[in-house]
Amino acid sequence: MSRKCELTGKGAQVGHKVSHSNIKTKRRFLPNLVNVTLQSDALARNVRLRISTNALKTVDHRGGLDAFLVKAKPDDLSPKALKLKRELEKKLAAAS
Repeated sequence: MSRKCELTGKGAQVGHKVSHSNIKTKRRFLPNLVNVTLQSDALARNVRLRISTNALKTVDHRGGLDAFLVKAKPDDLSPKALKLKRELEKKLAAAS
């Protein structure tokens, strides 16, 4: 399982650990990923995703998973989230 957020695409970054004597050693900065179950109102089901805590905060701010996926760019989404976005768009198009 890759260390990448399924909704925002946020992944590991590379940097330096700097000692007191200013010696630089390579290290990785990993995103804060959590396993969550989010509810899709339009699809009427629960979805399990591995997302960053920052993305979880953004989902709450935008008003839920459905609102987040409608606004999200397809380039950032994982294949699983992209499939959800397509299902959601079909469901919303059929409803209107």
